[in-house]
Amino acid sequence: MERTLLCFGDSNTWGYNPAGGTRYERIFRWPGILSSLLGPGWNVIEEGLNGRTTVFSDPLQKHRRGMDALEMLLETHAPLDAVIIMLGTNDAKARFSATPLDIAMGWNMLAKTVKNSSAGHEEKAPQLLLVCPPPVLNVAGLTETFSGAPAKSIRFSELCRNVAAELGCYFLDAGTIIAADPSDGIHLSAESHKKLAHAIYAIFKKLT
Repeated sequence: MERTLLCFGDSNTWGYNPAGGTRYERIFRWPGILSSLLGPGWNVIEEGLNGRTTVFSDPLQKHRRGMDALEMLLETHAPLDAVIIMLGTNDAKARFSATPLDIAMGWNMLAKTVKNSSAGHEEKAPQLLLVCPPPVLNVAGLTETFSGAPAKSIRFSELCRNVAAELGCYFLDAGTIIAADPSDGIHLSAESHKKLAHAIYAIFKKLT
């Protein structure tokens, strides 16, 4: 029986290429690489959206509130065997004025939505992996939109780990294996996509 995995994230799940702003081909995006590693027994669904937040509504971009989309997608793709959530970077944008704790509360709400759902088999919750994105880098190419984000994002891993521990879900600190590309301080290089996919695959071999 084919198993289904939902990858829910922002531009670093969508595959934004910091070198020119194009989109990586699927074979170079971490969900696509993960799909190849998992093999034909898995249906890997890519649900990445540029600018997506956890729970914050963006006055300058429509349909970016992750909570709204997640609830719908859990029903759309049920039954799900597993869900991966990698969000938080866009929450650190200056216009939201969110503290690291605010962002962690957003993670908590998303995680609880999955854990309390009946989107898995036999109306149970699917497995959940929270992936903390790597910190935003304070580089010359960082846009004013992300002013203050580097300092906030340094605390991401600690807070996200706490959420995962509290809810009993799997956790990966992406910042321990990859870093944002220094060209813009936010997005991932093709090599980082590859490393991330392999790190996630190592976890999946244990939980499945």
